Amino acid sequence: MKKKGAIELSIGTIVIIVLAMSMLILGLVLVKNIFSGASSNILQMNDKVKDQINMLFVEDQKTVVYLPNQKAEIKQNEDWGIAFAIKNLQGGTIEAGRFSYDTIVSDPDVRKKCGVSEKDVESWIKTGRSDQTTITPGQTYYGIVRFFIPEGAPLCTVRFHLEVKRDNQPYDTAFFDIEVIA
Repeated sequence: MKKKGAIELSIGTIVIIVLAMSMLILGLVLVKNIFSGASSNILQMNDKVKDQINMLFVEDQKTVVYLPNQKAEIKQNEDWGIAFAIKNLQGGTIEAGRFSYDTIVSDPDVRKKCGVSEKDVESWIKTGRSDQTTITPGQTYYGIVRFFIPEGAPLCTVRFHLEVKRDNQPYDTAFFDIEVIA
């Protein structure tokens, strides 16, 4: 009798282990499918945004900001990204140019109309305030400036400029407005 009980316990344990491993494998396959589907959707959206930005370029336009009416309405306590592109239109050369950009507040009366300083408004920029890159002639650089509007930020509109330089010389400037809404 002791041997029969020991065998039954061993078979039950083996069945439980096999079922647990099967569930683990099925769970891993499900998680892999979910993440691969999500990442392909993100790549597809990224490509579509790039296509939309490319449609904004006209023949002689060097920098574009992807916003309807150059205005973003951002709620307090919210993250927001503003996409832009810089195109190297330097003709007659095959050398790549060293480009840099800076995102700055370009609203001299921001203190009067919003009650905050330019430095406070610039602190809303989370990432992408400035960067440098090399762009070959005819190619385009895509970037994002990410903003986080803190709770308690004044409800007003502030103008920003994206100042672009090529080899430390002014190249182009684009503007956009941020309207803080409740």
